[in-house]
Amino acid sequence: MLNFNCLCPIEATLGVIGGKWKLLIYRELYVRGTRRFGELREGVHGISAKVLTQQLKELEADGVILRTVYPEIPPRVEYSLTHVGRSLEKVFLAMLEWGTAFLNREIPFPAPPALSAPEEKEKQA
Repeated sequence: MLNFNCLCPIEATLGVIGGKWKLLIYRELYVRGTRRFGELREGVHGISAKVLTQQLKELEADGVILRTVYPEIPPRVEYSLTHVGRSLEKVFLAMLEWGTAFLNREIPFPAPPALSAPEEKEKQA
């Protein structure tokens, strides 16, 4: 959750979207639009109902998503991005671009450092 006392903008951003699941939830809402709980759970593979509920509450508290409850029987609840959530689009798209380049091996990686003579002897032992 967002900590308004932090001084670092990156820390503030991570406070809102950091963690294993929040960006995957964001992805579902960004790509597919308004979703119900079960649809989000299907789209975010491996997340438990308990963790999804917790993450949705935090995203709602930070103003990233809107939770709409319809007065029907049985009750229907839908989640969608707010204006604040949509403002994260550039961050999301930058991560998408970097991740695509990484997966396609388009980012040059330096060769591992050569072992020095003592390290080489230890490795052979």
